[in-house]
Amino acid sequence: MPPQNIVILGTGGTIAGRAASASDNIGYTAAQVGIAELLAAIPGLTGAGTVLTEQVAQVDSKDMSFAVWAKLAARVSHYLAQPEVRGIVITHGTDTLEETAFFLQALLAPAKPVVLTCAMRPATALAPDGPQNLLDAVATARHPGAQGVVAVCAGVIHGAADVQKVHTYRLDPFSSGDAGPIGYVEEGQLRLVRNWPQADAERAPGAARSISSLAGPGAVPRVEIIMNHAGAGGAIVQALQAQGVQGLVVAGTGNGSLHHELEAALLTAQAAGVKVIRASRCFSGRVLPTPADKIPDSEGLSPVKTRVKLILQLLA
Repeated sequence: MPPQNIVILGTGGTIAGRAASASDNIGYTAAQVGIAELLAAIPGLTGAGTVLTEQVAQVDSKDMSFAVWAKLAARVSHYLAQPEVRGIVITHGTDTLEETAFFLQALLAPAKPVVLTCAMRPATALAPDGPQNLLDAVATARHPGAQGVVAVCAGVIHGAADVQKVHTYRLDPFSSGDAGPIGYVEEGQLRLVRNWPQADAERAPGAARSISSLAGPGAVPRVEIIMNHAGAGGAIVQALQAQGVQGLVVAGTGNGSLHHELEAALLTAQAAGVKVIRASRCFSGRVLPTPADKIPDSEGLSPVKTRVKLILQLLA
């Protein structure tokens, strides 16, 4: 018999938020409702197979940290290794969901489904969106052939490498850009429009071995993101370099273009041993490299995901 158990790991977020009034969808406090209480309010969630729960963290995702990532990765790894576990669902805030999704995919490249889901309204809202998102996430985790890390929100399935939050308020705040979604969840059934995500061939397996032993933030390579803009200078690069930054991701304009003063400072930092990568601040498209480029490009990743990848590379 194939594995049936679905594990749901709670990390907080708006989906676990509380507000003083049911009509208040923005003046809430995130990460207040425990995962067990959250699931108890959703009739028929278990369906076929057992649902196991664990509260891994309870944070507003704007405050997501590497320490939480390390703990989450360890628990995901633990459950993925259990033969009776079919898939994992993670409740998460929307603000940094795309970073956590990419982190888990790049680090673990799971053959089983790991589904992140969320909400844009707190659990106390008059019409919360979290319960349906959770139902859709469990349906995705149970789908035959599902694999890899994906995000499910508002009935849309996004791959970890592509998903980005693109709206501040609406219930469907994510997009997969040029790649498009993997599929849709419709009344508990999946309609796929492209393949499940594949493992990143350049993932950092060395980091997977060492991540659980990281003692604290001091052990994590410092990688910062800076943005190109009209009049951008090199002072911020120099300041970060003086503080011992190990990696810099620059969100360039257009095709990763950089103001000449900013580029000069980045090249100086690069020559001194700081790892520098160019991404683009544009939502769609990717940086197309040329033979004349002096700073490597992000190979299609957004600035925040480039930062995650660079951290894992430096750890390895």
